[in-house]
Amino acid sequence: MKTVLVSAVALIDPDGRVLLAQRPEGKSMAGLWEFPGGKVEQGETPESALIRELEEELGINTWESCLAPLTFTSHSYDQFHLLMPLFACRKWEGQPHPKEGQKLKWVHAKDLREYPMPPADIPLIPILRDWL
Repeated sequence: MKTVLVSAVALIDPDGRVLLAQRPEGKSMAGLWEFPGGKVEQGETPESALIRELEEELGINTWESCLAPLTFTSHSYDQFHLLMPLFACRKWEGQPHPKEGQKLKWVHAKDLREYPMPPADIPLIPILRDWL
């Protein structure tokens, strides 16, 4: 089974809320909420992939020094195995806005379970709740 490396971030605003993005129609797992991020391409580090994805998906810029490794998830789907480091980020430039048809929502960590998420993301919720 192929392992896919995906990098994700918990963007945390001054009120302690985390940004979630809803997967748009036409994508696998459409309608589910997830932490922003994406696949790590050949030659990229998880941090550089995340910086690229945040600009592409949300129109914001951040720096490697602002990405704090928080935890990771490892989950087997039918077609591949997902390995996903989750970073925390409290500093970026610009206002997040949806550039790829996704919906965005700022959510308090205690309320994350109210949003249906992909199976790989669910184990990250209690870690974020405890950390925040």
